[in-house]
Formats: sequence, C-alpha cells, structure tokens
Amino acid sequence: MTGAGDFGIEGFEYSGVEVGSTRYLPGVAGEGPAVLLLHGFPQTHYCWHRVAPALAERGTVVVCDLKGYGETRSAPGGPLGEGYSSRERGGELVELMAQLGFERFRVVGHDRGGRVAYRMALDRPDVVVRLAVLNIVPTVEQFERMAGEAAIEYYPFTFLAQPAPFAERVVGASAEYFLGHTLDSFAGSPEALSAQARDRYRRAFTPETIPGICADYRASFHIDRPMDAEDRSNGRRIARPVLVHWGAQEGSMSDGPLRVWRAWAQSVEGGPLPSGHFSPEEAPAELLASLQGFLWEDG
Repeated sequence: MTGAGDFGIEGFEYSGVEVGSTRYLPGVAGEGPAVLLLHGFPQTHYCWHRVAPALAERGTVVVCDLKGYGETRSAPGGPLGEGYSSRERGGELVELMAQLGFERFRVVGHDRGGRVAYRMALDRPDVVVRLAVLNIVPTVEQFERMAGEAAIEYYPFTFLAQPAPFAERVVGASAEYFLGHTLDSFAGSPEALSAQARDRYRRAFTPETIPGICADYRASFHIDRPMDAEDRSNGRRIARPVLVHWGAQEGSMSDGPLRVWRAWAQSVEGGPLPSGHFSPEEAPAELLASLQGFLWEDG
C-alpha cells in the first residue's frame, strides 16, 4: 500500500492490482458499502478530489484511472480499439473490485467513465447495485445527436477515433495545448479547475497514455456504438436505480438527458447542476449532496 504521492487523492491508500494484461493502481478510503468512482476525458481519477473524501465518511470509496489513462498501464488497443471497449474495461473493473473484496458495489461515472459505468450496469446487474452517470447520454444516442453545433462541440468523438497513428501524432505534437484547450472549452467555469488539478492532468497526458485514450474513442465508435444500438433494438434496460446529472451550462445537454435515460433504465432521477462539463470540480457541493442521498439507500 502507498499514499497519494503526486498523482492521487489525499487520504486514499493505493495498491497495484493486475487484471489480465492491465495493471491498475486503485485508491481506497473509508469503510462500509463500496462505491467505484470513474473519471472522464481528458482527466484522471483526481477529478474526484473535492467529492471522494466526503463520500468516504459514509462508505468505502474506490478511485481508479480508466484503462488507457493516468497510472493504469496495459497493452495497446487493436485497430478498432479492441481491448478498450466499455464492455471490456467494465469487465476488468468488476474483477478489480472483486480482488479488493467487493462482489457488489455502486458506481459513479463522469464522461468516459460514465460510459463504462452504464455498460457495467447493463452487463452485470448482479454486481452493480446503483448507478450514477454524469454529463453523458448513451453512446449510440450521442452519435445520433452529433449534428450542427453539437458536432463542433463533440469533435473528440470523431477526431480521436481516426485510424492510428493520425490522432496520436497530431495530439502528441501539441499535447499541453490540446489538453488546456479541452479543459477550458468544456468547463463552464475554467477557474474551478485548480492549478494542482491541471498539473496532475498535464503530467498524465503523455506519449505513454495518449494511444490508450485514442483507443478508447476508437472503441466507442466501432464497438460501443453498435453494441448500444443492438441493446436498444432488443429492449435491454438497466434494472438498477439510476441517477443522472449534467451541467446546466452544457448547451448540447439542454434537450433533457432524463428523457433519454428513461428509455434505457427502469428507475431514473436527477437533474442539472450549476456547472459546465466538469461537474465533480465545478459543482462539488451540489453533486456530493445528491450522491449522498442516492448511493447509500440500500445500506
């Protein structure tokens, strides 16, 4: 076990966990019922630094970098992102949680982490007790809505999914600028992202991680999108309670994610938060209050 060092959240203890070819470095804090927190692009699990410690006062909190991001290391993805689909990454995280001693748990996912989280809830209702998704709609729904202004706003979905090594080389040529532009343009209040957080994200956005991030987006287009379409066609729905939040300042979300999610799950609640895309850092108090009321209802 090790402390947070210069990458993690203060108060969490970190240890290496091997799942197949992937080496994770999850952090754990608290006692009681478990919740797994998953981050999004272009960040790391550090995005939860304003939320996770308070959640750990009520239960066990596990934070972990997604496969392809931060401190997580794995084999390269295939040409279509094989190895980095939401189903594959979700399956690895179920095994990771089992190795940590949690056969059933709650999961909260922001952005890319939300896509892994809802796939886990669809595939493993025996494991996922409750699900919270932040700042997303299901992947197939997202691609179908990418027209007009939304297409400009969500350019990473198609740019980063381009065949390797195009995206890797373009992003890598100006990685710090690309990261800073993404953080500032996605945030409703860029100043809410602290200098320390920005430094953590910058140090994690490297030639070693950029290929995994691109693999994530390739898998989203080539694997996750048709998988979602098949599930929707077959009427598969999330059986567990779902909490949905999005940023009130996210223009592309103004048409009502709740309506979308109610077609995908049996029980859905939630609403907008006073933020842009990075709700865990822009509206931590409001998000925390909602999660505290939602996550622990099943004891």
